[in-house]
Amino acid sequence: MTKADIVSKIADRTGMEKADVLAAVEGFMREVKSGMESGENVYLRGFGSFVLKSRAQKTGRNISKNTTLVIPAHFIPSFKPAKTFAESVKKNVPVKK
Repeated sequence: MTKADIVSKIADRTGMEKADVLAAVEGFMREVKSGMESGENVYLRGFGSFVLKSRAQKTGRNISKNTTLVIPAHFIPSFKPAKTFAESVKKNVPVKK
């Protein structure tokens, strides 16, 4: 599912104009990104949490040049679904064979 699909579905269900829905969706994504860039976690009760995970400094290898390099400590964004959300997906998504 793409952002365009989400906008279309929300517009169809609410009767809002697609341009208004697109502005709201992009505003939501901009605020989540802005909050995380400033070091805040974003909690959406019943949906999940956008959290920052810390990665320690480590030594990596560039196998094409056969050298080692230091990868500095950094943070990466992560999403952790709410328990009810995760259980709903487990219950409703069919198993592919």
